Amino acid sequence: MASQETIDATLISKINLKTDNLVGIDNFGTFYYINNTTFTKNQNNKLTTYSNVQLGKLTSANAFNTLKINLFYKNFNTVVLLDNRLSEVYRINFNTIQPYKNVTHISTGYDTTIWVFNQDVQQLELYDYKNNTTRAKTLPVQSNVLDLKSNYNYCWLLTENFLYTYNYFGSIISKIKNEGFTAIAEDNGNLIIKQNNQLLYKAKDSDKLTPIKIPQLLINQFLLTNETLYIYDNEMLHQFQLKIK
Repeated sequence: MASQETIDATLISKINLKTDNLVGIDNFGTFYYINNTTFTKNQNNKLTTYSNVQLGKLTSANAFNTLKINLFYKNFNTVVLLDNRLSEVYRINFNTIQPYKNVTHISTGYDTTIWVFNQDVQQLELYDYKNNTTRAKTLPVQSNVLDLKSNYNYCWLLTENFLYTYNYFGSIISKIKNEGFTAIAEDNGNLIIKQNNQLLYKAKDSDKLTPIKIPQLLINQFLLTNETLYIYDNEMLHQFQLKIK
């Protein structure tokens, strides 16, 4: 449910940025982003890159755990895990694993796990790639998946019908009707939810959605790090400080 209150956002800075997909910004200001087949770590303008031409275009990446970065190549149904130097440490080819999984979305799990959405059974699974076992799975969902985010304890699945919160046993913690939500960002269990060209704030342990007051911007991508909101409009990266009561 949307609140009548609002959260103020103060513009701190804006910088020029040209990227296909902004993946993450950590507490130290290190940027992670994707351009076509190349994944880049930008640490104080020192660039480290990883590219795998054989696997083609990168679908998504997750840098929640910067020691175990997940790259997802949907066309090849494959996940590559990188360390903090962007060296490949593990590769998961779901085409060669039994039972077969047709994966459309992935996100970080704890230990040796990743969350994967298996489209063939419409289920979210906590997959242990070292032991090739599924530690947990959710009940099937009834609509298309729009976004998937996680931390070590919880996972958030946005579908066309609902926004689900799961624990690492695969049990539903909360379920909110999707009223025009198209994407989510997560930090410390708090969510930013995109609704049309507006952003809503959802504190952990609450279903209240509070609009964030921001200038008119094209919200191409957005990230949350602590109480800092980043909005990328395809040309500039805007950094806002949120005043959360």
